Amino acid sequence: MTDTSLVGQPPVADVPEEELIRHIQRLRAEKNAVILAHNYQIPSVQDVADFTGDSLGLSVEASRTDADLIVFCGVHFMAESAKVLSPEKSVFLPHLGAGCALADAITVESLEEWKDRYPDHTVVTYVNSTAEVKAESDICCTSANAVSVVRSLDTDKVLFTPDKNLARWVAKQVPEKEVIAYDGVCPTHDVLRNASVDRTRKDHPEAIIIAHPECREDVVDAAHEVCSTT
Repeated sequence: MTDTSLVGQPPVADVPEEELIRHIQRLRAEKNAVILAHNYQIPSVQDVADFTGDSLGLSVEASRTDADLIVFCGVHFMAESAKVLSPEKSVFLPHLGAGCALADAITVESLEEWKDRYPDHTVVTYVNSTAEVKAESDICCTSANAVSVVRSLDTDKVLFTPDKNLARWVAKQVPEKEVIAYDGVCPTHDVLRNASVDRTRKDHPEAIIIAHPECREDVVDAAHEVCSTT
């Protein structure tokens, strides 16, 4: 059945929020859908979601539900992860243009070339990557378990993709292994500089500084804690 309740109505941006919420709630029930919202989404999107969190955690939560349809308010690779963990469910991405510069930094072709250059190395791929790249990797990790994953490998030679800042952080924690980093970054994390941290520290000297390991080395070194979103 085609939903026509908003046909002929003003553009969504002009519809009162209360009406949009009612419409979403009705469709969620009719379609037996579960709505996932990444932590990076705006509050109003998180408010209508069934689950909020990081990308992999949300996919795991969705896989545990009896929903027929997953609406993932995130980017392409997140929706792909949800489909991998819930192949029997339909997965919808509200905005098809929602991409991730980090995931787009590496292609299957460039990964294959990299593997040819380092045939004795094991490929560890960060979850913020496309399904195609994951499929050509030896093992995948999250930012929370990247160190333990690399440490657990039998090999001492690792190719880490696609985030070089996370790779650098991992290499520092596991100095006994050779970790070669692919030259990709998350622009949102990589744009931060220690100078910005210093200014904030001066304004709020009592504050605890927390950094994600996707940040640059100088920012990570300036932080009191380095941790993931999980």
